[in-house]
Amino acid sequence: MRPSRLPRPALNGDGRRTVPPTAAPAHGPGPPVSGSVRKDLRVSIGTSRKLPRLAVSRVVTALAAVLVAGALLLPDRVERLTPGTFARIPVEAIAGAALLLLLRPRARRAVAVAAGAFLGLLTLLNVLDMGFRSVLARPFDPVLDWVLLDDAEAFLSDSVGPAGATAAVIAAGLLVVVVLVLMALSVLRLSHVVVRHSDVTTRTTLVAGTAWVACAALGAQVSGAAVASQGAADVVRNRVQQVRAGMADREAFAEESAVDAFRGTPGDRLLTGLRGKDVLFVFIESYGRNAIEDPATAPGLGAVLADGERRLGAAGFASRSAFLTSPTTGGGSWLAHSTFLSGLWIDNQRRYRDLTSSDRLTLTGAFRRSGAWRTVGIMPGVTRAWPEGRFFGLDHVYDSRDLGYRGPKFSWTPVPDQFSLAAFERLEHGRPGHGPLMAEIVLTSSHNPWAPVPTMLDWDALGDGSVYEAVKRAGKDPKEVWKDPARVREEYRRAIAYSLDSLISYVEKYGDDDTVLVFLGDHQPVPAVTRDRHGRDVPVTVVARDPAVLDRISDWGWQRGLRPAPDAPVWRMDAFRDRFLTAYGPR
Repeated sequence: MRPSRLPRPALNGDGRRTVPPTAAPAHGPGPPVSGSVRKDLRVSIGTSRKLPRLAVSRVVTALAAVLVAGALLLPDRVERLTPGTFARIPVEAIAGAALLLLLRPRARRAVAVAAGAFLGLLTLLNVLDMGFRSVLARPFDPVLDWVLLDDAEAFLSDSVGPAGATAAVIAAGLLVVVVLVLMALSVLRLSHVVVRHSDVTTRTTLVAGTAWVACAALGAQVSGAAVASQGAADVVRNRVQQVRAGMADREAFAEESAVDAFRGTPGDRLLTGLRGKDVLFVFIESYGRNAIEDPATAPGLGAVLADGERRLGAAGFASRSAFLTSPTTGGGSWLAHSTFLSGLWIDNQRRYRDLTSSDRLTLTGAFRRSGAWRTVGIMPGVTRAWPEGRFFGLDHVYDSRDLGYRGPKFSWTPVPDQFSLAAFERLEHGRPGHGPLMAEIVLTSSHNPWAPVPTMLDWDALGDGSVYEAVKRAGKDPKEVWKDPARVREEYRRAIAYSLDSLISYVEKYGDDDTVLVFLGDHQPVPAVTRDRHGRDVPVTVVARDPAVLDRISDWGWQRGLRPAPDAPVWRMDAFRDRFLTAYGPR
């Protein structure tokens, strides 16, 4: 039998044998590798590449869960930002997971994105609430308070400079966008996880729901907060109630405004007990009850008031003091001013707008209606057109641009108080042969942030205000002051002392037999100073040299002196207009 023919080896160009392609090593020299081994290697390499991606994916999912849970549990007050607040069970997460399990894919994606954006909006509202409660001791009103954001930007510009304010506004805008987008993406990602692991999600939802119901029934708490949380639902409910209350408040305010005992009073029957007098209504920014009763500020300011009472007494003046309850605290000065002058409770921006577009008779307007006074306003805090001046019955308004001041700004304050009073004397009260004056004067040096604080100078050395350049350089940096609450309270005390000393010194130097002064605070300072004490009361004082002026208010029960005692009478601020017009009307 013939042997089978063996295949001839292939030769290359030079006659040498070549290795058949099938015999070539698959992975370099050595024995050939089987197909199963190559498959295992490919799986191993693929797995090694997937491990980092899987770890990153799990980290991103965990961060999304933390972000959503944190937003659901975020409080609306800074003092509640404690670990215990975030160690609770949010019912919204349980309900949301159950809902996502029931929805079809397209509907689930839409609901997840919408819910995430809505949760981002609620988070921003909670942050605004924290800010408003820290400054104004009240929550943010989503209907009425947007206008205050412009004022906040102006305050920042005055406090830290235009560049810093612009940077803060840009950062805030970016933060809003980032929060909304991140929250929407986070909920969308979690919705995929919920569906991918539906069995685990179902069991977890049932266990968490049972735990939530049990904690709610037992009233379980952690760090004073209920374990069974429904914070996001409460935010939504509160916002709805806020809008409804705002709508009802507008109707209530219209009814209140319709009642005015002095609407039809002829001018010749108004303020007959003050004819021939120069009447000054002076508001001192942030001069609250806290200033004269808090242990951190009362001793120093008590000494200022005692010394002022002695000096005014030596000049022949007497005084009566009490308290008024302001409609605002921490800020919103115009709400207090309009409440005091209109006799209506103005505690929000809508009421202010409705008031200033009405024909309500204000206290300053009553002086103008009488025809016996020239009415002026000294408004150093006003830096642009202020059409409300016509509503308040002012013949002329001197704002920060009209006072002749060429010195530096003191943080927010455009003009130091002593210069504002000197400008009033130069422009109005000190003019030879002037007739009776009624002036509304706002002293702003005690406005937050209370640094740097001006110092008293010789009245004849004020000039155009350039002398204040050295005073400002010697003052303190507000950014440094606000790092320490104790320093904030100390600078607040110094600012109020400066405002009081400026006013007392003015009356001592320029007051006469025809001078009648009513000065008061507009609101309490921010909670960082008050520490939530002493409510919303502000001191109010009437000063006059003519005994007949104070005799007219003898039945008010106000106390002698510039400093009301803790048991002094307390009126709501909106009660002052009618009592003043009655006391100084015909008898």
